[in-house]
Amino acid sequence: MEKYIPQEIEKKWQKIWLDNKVDKCPDESDKPKYYVLEMFPYPSGNLHMGHVRNYAIGDVIARYRRMIGYNVIHPMGFDAFGMPAENAAIQHNIPPAKWTYDNIANMERQQKSLGLSYDWDREVATCHKEYYKWTQWMFELMYKRGLAYRKEAKVNWCEHCHTVLANEQAEGGVCWRCDNPVVKKDLKQWFFKITDYADRLLDDLDKLPGWPERVKTMQRNWIGRSEGANFFFDIPEIGERVELFSTRVDTIFGASFVVLAPEHPFVERIIKGKPNEAELRAFIEKMRNQSDIERTSDDAEKVGMFTGAYAINPLNQAKVPIWIANYVLVDYGTGAVMGVAGHDQRDFEFCKKYNIPIKYVIQDPEGKIDYEHDDITEAYTGEGYLINSGEFNGLSIKEGQKAITKWLVDHDYGHATVNFRLRDWLISRQRYWGAPIPVVYCEKCGEQLVPEDQLPVELPEDVKFTAGATSPLETSEKFLHTTCPKCGGPAIRETDTMDTFLCSSWYHLRYTDPRNTEMPFDPKKANYWMNVDQYIGGIEHAILHLIYARFFMKVLYDAGYVDKVEPYERLLTQGMVLLDGSKMSKSKGNVVSPEEIVSKYGADTARLFILFAAPPERDLPWSDTGVEGSYRFLNRVWRIVFQYMDLAKAGDDSSRPYTEAEKALRLVEYTSIRKVTVDVKGADDHYALNTAVSSIMEYVNAMYNYVDKNTSIRKDVAVEVVENLLKILAPFTPHITAELWQKVGFEGDVHKQDWPKVDESALQVDEIELPIQVNGKVRDRITVPVEMGKDELKELALARPHVKTFTDGKQVVKFIVVPKKIINIVVK
Repeated sequence: MEKYIPQEIEKKWQKIWLDNKVDKCPDESDKPKYYVLEMFPYPSGNLHMGHVRNYAIGDVIARYRRMIGYNVIHPMGFDAFGMPAENAAIQHNIPPAKWTYDNIANMERQQKSLGLSYDWDREVATCHKEYYKWTQWMFELMYKRGLAYRKEAKVNWCEHCHTVLANEQAEGGVCWRCDNPVVKKDLKQWFFKITDYADRLLDDLDKLPGWPERVKTMQRNWIGRSEGANFFFDIPEIGERVELFSTRVDTIFGASFVVLAPEHPFVERIIKGKPNEAELRAFIEKMRNQSDIERTSDDAEKVGMFTGAYAINPLNQAKVPIWIANYVLVDYGTGAVMGVAGHDQRDFEFCKKYNIPIKYVIQDPEGKIDYEHDDITEAYTGEGYLINSGEFNGLSIKEGQKAITKWLVDHDYGHATVNFRLRDWLISRQRYWGAPIPVVYCEKCGEQLVPEDQLPVELPEDVKFTAGATSPLETSEKFLHTTCPKCGGPAIRETDTMDTFLCSSWYHLRYTDPRNTEMPFDPKKANYWMNVDQYIGGIEHAILHLIYARFFMKVLYDAGYVDKVEPYERLLTQGMVLLDGSKMSKSKGNVVSPEEIVSKYGADTARLFILFAAPPERDLPWSDTGVEGSYRFLNRVWRIVFQYMDLAKAGDDSSRPYTEAEKALRLVEYTSIRKVTVDVKGADDHYALNTAVSSIMEYVNAMYNYVDKNTSIRKDVAVEVVENLLKILAPFTPHITAELWQKVGFEGDVHKQDWPKVDESALQVDEIELPIQVNGKVRDRITVPVEMGKDELKELALARPHVKTFTDGKQVVKFIVVPKKIINIVVK
């Protein structure tokens, strides 16, 4: 028997697979299609174990689907634009393109060393001009459909990265890339009107039963739909009416204060000339430099200052103090809210903190709360009826909302409305290494799209990464100056590039037609392959990437390019790989290199361990002993396969009846096949790849147990056991199974075989072993015919000596048989 040497085997098969393009998929087939996609990586230079886990999961699913008869598309590419390349250019004086393409080449090599069954002919890199030409086309589609616009806005600015960040990228007030503080800055920026799709993005989550509920909840919260009313309070001091938004207009009589966002346009006029004007301005400036997410997070401290001005409540003419506070955002709703401390816990705490009088206008249904005499320690937010609300007293909350909204409408003081937390997507980035925005500015004609036949607008190479320029593209005279496509006069190019999330918002579509030079994709091909049947990636993309990709798909659907409104049918969010309880990261110095594991044990061992060690959606604790155990298991597989094929050569007549030992072996074999099939198919949108591997290990143990106790076997049983073992192990460890399949003389390629079907007759057993419990503890075991009745079982069980020890002289209260499982005896 040859020794198992994974390094030699794996290189051999990887070369065969790549040279023969065995995983290339046709765009037309009589087979049903299946699209497996793992989120493509940023080319940082080296794969980490999180990548290996992501790709191994996807590869098992892809290989299994091919074996059960699907035409499988399984592509890979690189999300190649971004700040790290630009930072490397600055630090090492290397062009970003060279840094990026060198990293791509290395990561391609590492991916191929894992035996991943990608159709490499479909590879894309978002920094290729053949790709970003179509990203620019997507921008122009948005513009033509009224979804792209430019305005001056306060933006999240990272001084370290010298770029703008979307709200989603400035969570916690720090840059998502470098963790440095984010400040506010006024700049003219390009936006996409994702808010036009807010309702559909929210409602269509119900069309995604294959997504984790956790992810859908995160998206619902981020979109943040709230129904309420917009209404006006007068501000006599400046002769204006401030527009407020509330979801609880029924509590309007309980308004204790009004809060304006620090950036609200009325603030300047209100504070001008006030005795504490300087203090107010300092407070406002501090708030302006906090990120929206930092200001509105549940655990952020709610802070404010009284402006010295008052608003008038139109329903009761009460004077309501006007405050400025951090938790109100100028671009959410109207940038102004009323504070009703009696019935909102945030407002309650704010009033207690600043000694603002609290008014109560909702009584609990039973009238148990005595607001005048009880010690009220929190806001009342339950159901009830209106009190202290003039003509609306006695109405329920819902009735009060309708009646008060009608009053506001009738008196020209408001209207019903719907608001969303979701903001328009800020796509401008002041950096070089990104897709240029295809717009030019002409003094005569204004902003103009670059004509489609002039795309792509290519990145110049003569830029300088110098401090002071808003964007490095400004330093390229060749790029900056152009002609107006409308009048032919001089024009200036837009020097911002696009957020890299644009590139990844449509890449799943480019994979369906990656070499098309006339269109981003052929709708016929896209409609054949879409939706992605199984998408796999980290939970960290639950808001950013996934909302943007869903938005793009809906726009393309509306424009007639696709016939699906959602890009990803099923979503698996795999857990992290942990070392000593912490996420692996270079900065922490706790990284295990995939290349080291592959060079020492082989790719099959790395794949097997990472699939076996935890369920796909759970975090996986790294274990060196676990890796070694996986390697030992594959050596056991190697040995037992040859042992069985030797037995087969001298095997018994295949027409004789099965022995009891052969029946037992086949029972484990087909039990394992059934278990692995269910676990890899992903029943109920749950993949249990770890228990699938465990079941295969039980299969191999049964093979060893048989040869330990038996010297002969039916020839067909020996061959069948080996054949089916290699088939169900093939998606997990593709190299060793391909090699063994060839060495033992089976025809063809193991990965081209049909998935084994369960032989139901092998699962039928004549006898079964049942444990016998007495008062909850197992006291004995008995082997009986499967169909034996309860009365016979009772007689046999109570006659067993080990059982009699615990039942003699006692009354049998219950005798319970769980069919094919257990016998329970209860005595007293």
